[in-house]
Amino acid sequence: MSRIVRIHEYGDANVLKIEDVAVPAPAADEVQIAVKAIGINRAEVMFRNHAYLQEAEFPSRLGYEAAGTVAAVGADVTGFAEGDAVSVIPPLDIARWGTYGEVANVPARLVVKHPAALSFEEAAAVWMQYVTAWGALVEQAKLGEGDFVIVIAASSSVGLAAFQIARMVGATVIATTRTGAKRQALIDAGAHHVVATEEEDLVARVMEITDGQGARVVLDPVGGPSFEPLTESMARGGILLQYGALSDEPTPFPLFSVLGKSLTLKGYLYSEIVSDDAALDRAKAFIVAGLESGALKPRIARTFPLDAIQDAHRFLESNDQIGKVVVTV
Repeated sequence: MSRIVRIHEYGDANVLKIEDVAVPAPAADEVQIAVKAIGINRAEVMFRNHAYLQEAEFPSRLGYEAAGTVAAVGADVTGFAEGDAVSVIPPLDIARWGTYGEVANVPARLVVKHPAALSFEEAAAVWMQYVTAWGALVEQAKLGEGDFVIVIAASSSVGLAAFQIARMVGATVIATTRTGAKRQALIDAGAHHVVATEEEDLVARVMEITDGQGARVVLDPVGGPSFEPLTESMARGGILLQYGALSDEPTPFPLFSVLGKSLTLKGYLYSEIVSDDAALDRAKAFIVAGLESGALKPRIARTFPLDAIQDAHRFLESNDQIGKVVVTV
């Protein structure tokens, strides 16, 4: 029996229960991991709240990210041995391959031997943020030398990952935040410029920074009323990648900006990368190289023990922290 986090109903953090569960042996194409650390994501909060793309089948496991050591391998799996230190690229099913707990079975194709210099806590904070940001910025937007990119919700783990990836390819980062309180922290984290949208005019500041050209790429997990000024801040032929819907207000369609600037508005999910073997291989190679060189370095906002999994969720919901929340097992 292993201690596993499950939910038996949708609701607030109180529905997260640690239970003794018999975890089966890994399937032929799976690796079983003895979990040492878990990365906590807003997607899991949304799943728990019944606000996610996937429905639960109760009792349900949950969790996308983990790092630990290989406990067992499936019959068809090669390249891994018991005791290997590994981390998990988030699979396509948050419940079937849930990572919250002492043991997790995950698809072997999504298991990575991470660089030895990473702690388990850091390794558990790698893959959701870097695959998401790489897929949007590099794979789809072709971000490169001389480009400007606007990063919305910049203090999130994906936002910070976007800073580092943009710098790796020679782009300039314009980070947005509501007030100036986090300006210096975001600069320290890698942003070249910070715009406090409640205190400054976004369009005017972006045009000032870009010498009137606008930003070619926008990475936005929010939507809502800010969508229109974002498109007004873009360069002709630019691309906006929408990878979330954090705003609960309607998102207007900016018809004249889209037409006048020949803009591309692209809905984007990290699963586009995870479901494509070739793209996934490119993501792994880029990210592992960045981790090894130190260009990519996950930032951890706070850690909690497994027994405090409810507190970890509450912290993530109630704080606009800079960096990732991690649970140690």
